[in-house]
Amino acid sequence: MDRGRFLATTAAFGAGLALAVGANGVVSLASAADLTDGAPDPFATNAWVFVRPDSTAVVRINKSEMGQGVVTGLPMLVAEELDLPFARIAVEVAPAQDRYADPGFRDMTTGGSQSMANMYPILRGAGATARAMFVSAAAAQWNVPPSECTTAAGSVVHAASNRTIAYGAVAIAAAALPVPKDVPLKDPAKFTLIGTSPKRTDIDAKVHAKARYGLDVVVPGMVYATVLRPPTFGATLAHVDSAAALKVHGVKKVFPVAAGVAVVATNTWAAMQGREKLKATWTPGPAAHLDSHALFAEGEKLAKTSGVVVPTMSKGDVDAATGTVHEAVYRGPYLAHAAMEPMNATAHVRADRVEVWASTQVQSRVRDIAAKIAGVPAASVTVHTTFLGGGFGGRLEVDPIADAVEISKTMKLPVKVTWRREDDIKHDYFRAMSVNVVRAKLDANGKPAAWEHRVASASVFKRWLPVAFNKGVDTVSVDGATPAGYTFAAKRTVFADHETGVPVGFMRAPGANWNTFVTESFLDELAHAAKSDPLAYRLALLDPASREYAVLQLAAQKANYGKHPAGRAHGIALCEWGGSLGALVAECSMKGKQVVVHRVVMAADIGTVVHPDIARAQLEGAINYGIAMAMDAKITIKNGAVEQNNFDDYTVLRMVDAPKIETHLVASTVKPTGVGELGTPPIAPAIANAVFSLTGKRVRTLPFADALA
Repeated sequence: MDRGRFLATTAAFGAGLALAVGANGVVSLASAADLTDGAPDPFATNAWVFVRPDSTAVVRINKSEMGQGVVTGLPMLVAEELDLPFARIAVEVAPAQDRYADPGFRDMTTGGSQSMANMYPILRGAGATARAMFVSAAAAQWNVPPSECTTAAGSVVHAASNRTIAYGAVAIAAAALPVPKDVPLKDPAKFTLIGTSPKRTDIDAKVHAKARYGLDVVVPGMVYATVLRPPTFGATLAHVDSAAALKVHGVKKVFPVAAGVAVVATNTWAAMQGREKLKATWTPGPAAHLDSHALFAEGEKLAKTSGVVVPTMSKGDVDAATGTVHEAVYRGPYLAHAAMEPMNATAHVRADRVEVWASTQVQSRVRDIAAKIAGVPAASVTVHTTFLGGGFGGRLEVDPIADAVEISKTMKLPVKVTWRREDDIKHDYFRAMSVNVVRAKLDANGKPAAWEHRVASASVFKRWLPVAFNKGVDTVSVDGATPAGYTFAAKRTVFADHETGVPVGFMRAPGANWNTFVTESFLDELAHAAKSDPLAYRLALLDPASREYAVLQLAAQKANYGKHPAGRAHGIALCEWGGSLGALVAECSMKGKQVVVHRVVMAADIGTVVHPDIARAQLEGAINYGIAMAMDAKITIKNGAVEQNNFDDYTVLRMVDAPKIETHLVASTVKPTGVGELGTPPIAPAIANAVFSLTGKRVRTLPFADALA
């Protein structure tokens, strides 16, 4: 991608140099009006950098901070190329406007571990161009060639005359210069900030309880609300008796909304107490009969008998191949996101405009749903993005925002909506249930002559981004199936769209968080069928010059694979996510029928590592999240309703159960790829493969608590 167009002006943030980064590569000057929020912008700009006369800078980013470190990692890119001390940079989240669209998603979305990958060339280009303009301005003032000048610590230096001038002192002059094109970026060998781990820009606010999350928002004059939602999928409200609810102290109003019945009060507790007093009757929908056992049986039938071949994941003639046939059926349950911060949003609908405060991953969608419900143009919606108390894909949805806007429109007051934990568990957009049927034909040497991976799962894209549901194939649902790195003479991947009436959405490493469990577990089965060591078997299927081969060897080496204390076993797995590669070794033992994970060693190839500490933290968090998903977590459906309610029956990982985790990052100078989700896909299969070594039992259904009972 071209680094974009850069606009110089002295508006908006006061005198100084202001740069906007365009998505289409044209470099142009613009008027001060183009810097004001809400102004028409013909340049589709998507990121801004402001250098002030005091030689400090503001970097505006188009990403949500949910713990993954974007408010630190993204401004580091600017600081590196600008040669500005990182401590002099402040960060803010951009407003929800099309000019701040991510070049990959084409809107303001944070997901898919793509923040660093998509913004890396753009923000580095912004910093490099600003630096070049400061050099030109200083050189003109000194009447020396720019080539004789260098930069350091936020200043331009002319060594021959022993002169130094701070950026701020030439910021106004720099803003008057033509914007240079195609400014070269730093050689990675000369990085001084990228690859180090400066203090996170959000750490002080979080440690001192000054960070503002969605639940912390307080707007003068606001009221509080919660919504009673249908007990079963697709049910609609038939009648509600609100007399008892209206008698609860603090309850102001009760009325139907699109999602159910809203209870509005002077505080959240009163709203929730009032909700408990509602007597509602519901008309069942078509999903009232749903049952998990029947759905799994239905999914298995679909996986075995129907589906669409995925061309990009298929080659050769699988049916013509010969060899010993091995087959296995894997079943993965629905899962809830279970973020620590309950779902919430605050909205204030006025006659001609709307303000929304939300911990969201999708500012563009928040803006659009608010505009639609309030009946105002999208340009009249202001979205204030707070910190997120966990996202994991769950905050790619906008249901709480829709609640808040609709209730505020009725109340003509600012409204904060808070979901109960039970609402979040029962009314999530779940990780889809999946049934996978995998077959392989092994040749005389025990290698797969053919591999067939059949997936029956609901499509996420069909609802969320219909244009991406292409010719009956959902690429998310098959992510991680039939991995490209292994050499199979013939392979076929088939997707069967299993629509059940249960809402599904994205979850950390969507698709791959389940399909990798299947592929890496089944590869272990094939290795044992071939009487081969699981590590050696995988390596034999990989190109020795490949990144996959290198990262797998690194993980095995660092874990001292195969050498472990008595009573324990190693399991190994390889995965790809978003262009990143990871290999993981889990050291486990059995305590009765319960598996215990003692130690996890992971190697990751994620391209250039901008902030190593954040990268390691993300791998650790993703691994722990994957352990939680695999050990006990499941969403089961009975008579059209979710059976689980809260953290007592939908468990997340406790600190006492978290293993020791070691991470090893492959040195690289290529563009960064994703890291936030990479640790989740390989942990479950690595544990399952260790369990087989310990017990001789193959786990083909999760969670482990059920499979090993």
